[in-house]
Amino acid sequence: MQEAKNLNAYKGEVDKALSNSFLRTAMDNFAVAYRTGRANAFAGMDVETLIAEIADAKDAAIARMDDLFEQFKSKAEAAGIQVHLAATAEEANRIIADIAKENDAKKVVKAKSMTAEETLLNHHLEAEGLEVTETDLGEWIIQLRHEGPTHMVMPAIHLSRHQVADLFTDVTGQKQDAEIERLVKVARRELRQKYVEADMGVSGANFAIAESGTIGLTTNEGNARLVTTLPRIHVALVGLEKLTPTLHDALRVLRALPRNATGQQITSYVTWITGPNECRSAPENKKVMHIVFLDNGRRALAKDPVFSEVLRCVRCGACANVCPVYRMVGGHQYGHIYIGAIGLILTYFFHGREKARNIVQNCINCEACKAICAAGIDLPGIIKKVHGRIQDEEGHPATSALLGMVLRNRTLFHSLLKAGRAAQKPVTDDTRYIRHLPQIFARDHGFRALPAIADKAFRDRWESLRRPVENPKHRVALFAGCVQDFVYPEHLEAAVDLMADHGAAVDFPMKQSCCGLPVKMMGEKEAERAVAVQNLTAIDPNKYDHIVTLCASCASHLKNAYVDLLGDDPQWEEKVRAFADKVTPFSVLVNDVLGVEADEFKDYKIKATFHAPCHLCRGVKVTEQPKELIRKAGYEFIPADEEQTCCGFGGTYSAKFPHISAEILARKLDDFEKTGADVIITECPGCVMQLRGGMEKRGGRVRVKHLAEVLGEERVKT
Repeated sequence: MQEAKNLNAYKGEVDKALSNSFLRTAMDNFAVAYRTGRANAFAGMDVETLIAEIADAKDAAIARMDDLFEQFKSKAEAAGIQVHLAATAEEANRIIADIAKENDAKKVVKAKSMTAEETLLNHHLEAEGLEVTETDLGEWIIQLRHEGPTHMVMPAIHLSRHQVADLFTDVTGQKQDAEIERLVKVARRELRQKYVEADMGVSGANFAIAESGTIGLTTNEGNARLVTTLPRIHVALVGLEKLTPTLHDALRVLRALPRNATGQQITSYVTWITGPNECRSAPENKKVMHIVFLDNGRRALAKDPVFSEVLRCVRCGACANVCPVYRMVGGHQYGHIYIGAIGLILTYFFHGREKARNIVQNCINCEACKAICAAGIDLPGIIKKVHGRIQDEEGHPATSALLGMVLRNRTLFHSLLKAGRAAQKPVTDDTRYIRHLPQIFARDHGFRALPAIADKAFRDRWESLRRPVENPKHRVALFAGCVQDFVYPEHLEAAVDLMADHGAAVDFPMKQSCCGLPVKMMGEKEAERAVAVQNLTAIDPNKYDHIVTLCASCASHLKNAYVDLLGDDPQWEEKVRAFADKVTPFSVLVNDVLGVEADEFKDYKIKATFHAPCHLCRGVKVTEQPKELIRKAGYEFIPADEEQTCCGFGGTYSAKFPHISAEILARKLDDFEKTGADVIITECPGCVMQLRGGMEKRGGRVRVKHLAEVLGEERVKT
């Protein structure tokens, strides 16, 4: 749970997690195994269509939340269930405690329920004098350790079997072996009596089916069946977003949920409960059954046009499984009660901005969570919007407000970069790197060599580089982005030559500026919008066939974020959609449009591997064209195991969370070196900066190049 009062305190907690070597190894092993398991589980399925169907069905149910509740209530009460609606977490806890008192319950067993974690139900019941025992193995372990879950599906993934053995030794008073099967037997033996003695069982529910008043639960251990059948009282605590019209809607989610959560085709137990079952220890031999639906902000959220889609979440936890930051620090620092990308969002809505203000900044925006979400939620986009809303409510930090002010003024921004070129001379030693970081930055940012600003920006070279093309086949506007314009202009020069040689008339609109992604990362949404307007004013999409960028992050932001920012504005709607349609990543233009072929290049058979920039492979869904071009350029291509894993740059993220960035980078470089490649090729200048700087710092032999550099160097010019 988050208790840090400010960002510096939160970073201190993060650093403690980074120093936990077992946590690091456990998360790494799981992340690699999960990727293969999920792919196998979804093999042969049309995953995108399934996710779209789930999203549409969940949106329809969310819009009918109140109606579905009334329908469920009517059907459930007709079956003998008492149905409650709690406005707040505190009210839900009181209702459940009152049910226990009314039925003279003393002992409670629980099956895993994230909604009960949300309300802190255990604490409330224990304060009322009840004995509460978690029966899910992972939940029982963390209950004994007085911790919260570190994952929604695997709550004790951060612990080793030796730690669990020591814990069970303390609990049982007998030395326990660390062999996993024996530990499971110990837990089974200790918990079995709890089921028999319990007066009340508390469960959650994955589904609440309105047409029949049925709840559905998915588990792997079978404990939920014991919790819901053996005690004489059963209480289900269910979030209102679990309401769904029909069994068909639930079964559709069930096709994706276990596959996305753990790489299983289906969980071991799927249980449907319609009405109380027979129970010999209960009055009239019939179980007392209650269902408590929790609002806690859900009904208001369902009506929010910006944020309602977060209620689609099916609680699979996959957003944590693929998150590079979660992989580094674990769930206790990457969430509050709910963890992962969805946790960063739900913390704000369910537990308030005080708990969310720090963790919501710890998103690297790699979009891995969005790409894997079983309900198609734009998780990184919503995280940034929550961050922006918190800053609007509390005030914008001076650093982000200053960045926003600078980027709003293109002339000021470019003047500062040019001034930096002169100011850097004492710390570059006439190299392309900043060799002597100021002491204030050296400790945190010394994990990579930072590039120097180029002697002459691309925009200042443009007139001498412009190539006239007679009878052009394509009209191209070149969007440079900040890094290539001022740090790596050679990338752009190589691209201009290649495009011109293939019949593309290239133009460089001089009033273009930063794409705006840095201010989005800082939560400065007004500045982000202002920068978008600058670039739309500078580049008329009607004059060009393609707006080409060599920066994957720029491509994704220009193509996706601009429509989100301005697509509903009558002044800009038509132009921004035309603009977005024309945005084309460099590799797509070269491979698919210009039709570059292998016979244009040398054939050295140098070993090369590829780093897929996050915003290329996920933001604009380009995966194969860069690799095709690497092969055409005469390289022997060797795939890396973690080709699509984030490099840890994230623009301003690596400046704000340098220690996490450094750890992600180190693992990425290790993975590349394992391939035996001589060169790492990528299609994003930010990734070049991160990977090249990291390799330079560690003294590695592997070179790092942008795809445009490679094509320019290896081309046989006639």
